[in-house]
Amino acid sequence: MTQQQDHNKTILPPKEQVFHIRYLLLALLLVLPACASTPLASGYGCEQSPVSCLQGSAQVALTTDKGRVLLELQGQQAPLTAGNFLDLVQRGAYANTVFHRVVREPSPFVVQGGDPRSSDPKVPPGQYGTGNFTDPATGSPRFIPLEVKLQGETEPRYGNPVLGAGISERLALPHQRGALAMARSQDPNSASAQFYIALNDLPELDGRYAVFGRVIEGMDVVDQIRQGDTLIKAEIIQP
Repeated sequence: MTQQQDHNKTILPPKEQVFHIRYLLLALLLVLPACASTPLASGYGCEQSPVSCLQGSAQVALTTDKGRVLLELQGQQAPLTAGNFLDLVQRGAYANTVFHRVVREPSPFVVQGGDPRSSDPKVPPGQYGTGNFTDPATGSPRFIPLEVKLQGETEPRYGNPVLGAGISERLALPHQRGALAMARSQDPNSASAQFYIALNDLPELDGRYAVFGRVIEGMDVVDQIRQGDTLIKAEIIQP
């Protein structure tokens, strides 16, 4: 896609150009392909969650072919999303998966991975990014709702994007450099296994995607990851 269609002659100032390009990347690169399974309707929140919510925090180490990255999952702010990720780590769902989308130009954006299908040598690389985690107990994909918590509120909000002026300043977990968040399809309640790490502050994503942790060591390693690199394993360091 070109940055500007022929019929659109609007010239954006430099800062607005960067924001506009990032917004297009949001639409094209963080959203899972339309061919991914459609999530089933379900209740929201920890009481209806298919996995245990994370109470408190936990640390997870990612071993990549570029080095080690240490993550802190923040269950205080995103208990359901962090609990889902922790469960997938315990199941080994991320072993030998591929970082299938890495966007650094025109400005640092995201490193995205975690598609369970990308660990299957029978799946062609062109299909990486189309998969979800299939729960062996049910034989169906597992989806979790969008989870966003505002400062000063006791519980996260579920099910819909939280938008509005100054939303980044109101969020408990904004998209700062090193933020760990879930990718999803156009349905806000379709996150499953795929995750991304923000390479820059990305306020345009705030309230639209669930941040549930951050990189606390190894951001220099994240900066070296390129599309096609491998997440060799993920393991819990501090439950």
